[in-house]
Amino acid sequence: MVAALWTAVSVVVLLAQRQDAFQQPYNHPAIGYGTRPVHDRVAALNDKLDAGTAKLTFDRASGYLPALLTALDVPVESQMLVFSKTSAQFDRITPANPRALFFNDTVAVGWVRGSDILELAALDPQQGVGFYTIEQKAAEKPRLTKQVAECLQCHLTWDTLAVAGLAQMSTFQMSDDPNAYANGIPVDQRTPFASRWGGWFVTGKAVPARHLGNVPVIVPAAELAKPAQRPPVLQSVDGRFDTNGYLTHYSDVAALMVFGHQTHMTNLLTHLGWEARVATASDGPMPPRVASAARDTADYMLFVDEPPIFAKIEGSSGFAEKFSASGPRDAKGRSLKELDLTRRIMRYPCSYMIYSDTFDALPPVAKDATYRRLWQVLSGQDTDKHYAHLALADRQAIVEILRATKKDLPAYFQAVTR
Repeated sequence: MVAALWTAVSVVVLLAQRQDAFQQPYNHPAIGYGTRPVHDRVAALNDKLDAGTAKLTFDRASGYLPALLTALDVPVESQMLVFSKTSAQFDRITPANPRALFFNDTVAVGWVRGSDILELAALDPQQGVGFYTIEQKAAEKPRLTKQVAECLQCHLTWDTLAVAGLAQMSTFQMSDDPNAYANGIPVDQRTPFASRWGGWFVTGKAVPARHLGNVPVIVPAAELAKPAQRPPVLQSVDGRFDTNGYLTHYSDVAALMVFGHQTHMTNLLTHLGWEARVATASDGPMPPRVASAARDTADYMLFVDEPPIFAKIEGSSGFAEKFSASGPRDAKGRSLKELDLTRRIMRYPCSYMIYSDTFDALPPVAKDATYRRLWQVLSGQDTDKHYAHLALADRQAIVEILRATKKDLPAYFQAVTR
């Protein structure tokens, strides 16, 4: 209770200095995080478990992990392995015992070998990300327990735009001096590759030449003074640690890149929704914060400021193939989920999260502002250099795909000619 109160108060005080972050407490009446009913995939699974229409089988090696991934439709190919101590289970996480993360468009599952709990994060269309745990012991009717206060200490910060969200952190190397402290940055699609994935394993057939993964986070002080070496190239984590209990031997580079996009996209959509709901609940005029949040959301959806890829990137777990095959397609077989990984992350640079329930649940004023901003850019009306990465052929393809696959697309999304 004290932690929850401190989080709510500190967000209002500290984030008042940052205009792109939510400035109200998360339990604002228009939001009601932690008090209103939730409608996420994990809550729905709980209902099925209570009704007896779903069951979770306990595995001796991995506990409920395999059963949960199946029940929540989370692909095992999405496994990412992080060994920095950036989790509530930091005392169990080491390079020899990394935390395994799995995800789909709305759910993330975290597993630490030897832990007595599994951690889950699930996206509610209005509430943002909710956090759950399940005990790793066999039970006739296991239940996933909602967590609020402890999880929000890390998942409601400047890095999440002060909404209940997600972050993929890159931890910088630090000295083994006991007085040294860890630091790092959140990673998303705009982060230079040379600053990504500190504290993570990165596997693939072809990966960026420079990144911070696959090397220890804590090193002797003398090592920090030496020039940084290129990280080892790993097609799998075989030989790096004992993989008993892990579901795959990969921490796929394509999965890491998609997750980096999705974490901040989730936060932007949640932030836009929260801003619009607070504004709609008041009697005053619509504040400029909603329009600003819509513009930020639309720009990120169109991959503005994404660094170019200069050499082919290729994973090794099968994630890219499975992910690319999962999106809706137009009559030409094109999908916003198709990965590129030769010039940029997506073949058609518009976020697949435009199909998400969170986007669909945006208040009308927020959704309309986002659609109008997207159309300004995609139609060629806005010729700012920030959108130079979107060639005419790209914009034409994106609009054609959206017209064929997005049911509520406004009628003004017509053929792009300039």
